[in-house]
Amino acid sequence: MQTIRARLIYNPTSGREEARRKLPEILRRLERGGIETSCHATEEQGDATKAASDAADRGFDIVIAAGGDGTLNEVVHGLTGKAHRPALGILPMGTTNDFARAHGIPRKWEDACNLITKRHTIPIDIGKANGNSFINIAGGGSLTELSYEVPSRLKTMVGQLAYYMKGLEKIVNLKPTQMKISAEGIGEFDEEFMLFLIANSNSVAGFDRLVPNARTGDGLFDVLALRKCNLAEFIRIATLVMRGESILNDPRIIHFQCSRLSVHSDHRVQLNLDGEFGGTLPCEFELLPAHLHVIVDENGESRYSKHGTGRAIQL
Repeated sequence: MQTIRARLIYNPTSGREEARRKLPEILRRLERGGIETSCHATEEQGDATKAASDAADRGFDIVIAAGGDGTLNEVVHGLTGKAHRPALGILPMGTTNDFARAHGIPRKWEDACNLITKRHTIPIDIGKANGNSFINIAGGGSLTELSYEVPSRLKTMVGQLAYYMKGLEKIVNLKPTQMKISAEGIGEFDEEFMLFLIANSNSVAGFDRLVPNARTGDGLFDVLALRKCNLAEFIRIATLVMRGESILNDPRIIHFQCSRLSVHSDHRVQLNLDGEFGGTLPCEFELLPAHLHVIVDENGESRYSKHGTGRAIQL
């Protein structure tokens, strides 16, 4: 019988430090499921990328990312471009877990472990931003800085509430920035924007109705940009998002799909890649279609949202 080897890369500070506390039980459950698992605890930024790259070079069958979207981003970056790319398993133990939410990967660690032991995968697209990888979302503008400006200790203490607290602090200082968005097959938009988002899935900051038709396996980004608006207009649009109502037909919103685009600005605009700081503009974005295989429910069922994930194949 073939031995399935997995490398578990976990962030001991993600979410409420669940990965660190539950590690012995996680390893036992994976071993009982037929997966021989070793682990690596991250210690600093970039550590998960190095560990994932090493796991690919060593021929592991599965790499498991245990933590939040930031940990997942680093693991993906370590696997992207490798000649041998292990299947990607996910234990969503962060604050938001957007990618896991979009693919119905259970929030409860026991169920997520059981899902990994079944080893059913689907191909997913990977985004690149000036050479850096992202699996779920890229963006720019002051509000997109929230996720990496919130202290990790505060996220551990109060969870998702930490983002709302930081958002209230920043909203009064929102201002537009002149940017030029050039999209292959679409055209150019050269005007003032409050923010832009480049989505690879339908879950953005915990909201699954912002770009409801975005999918990680369709070979396309869903690009959304908010044009210049005053505070009252911004609050109106934000309220629609909070209610789960569509904003795609709003005159202040630009929405389109493409696989390659660039964003430029004469001003300093920071980038957010899967919740982490990703440098500044200008930036070239491109999609790598069906580049990784992620372990999901074999029936395409979702336990985070009502959307399915498509048919799956077995490793």
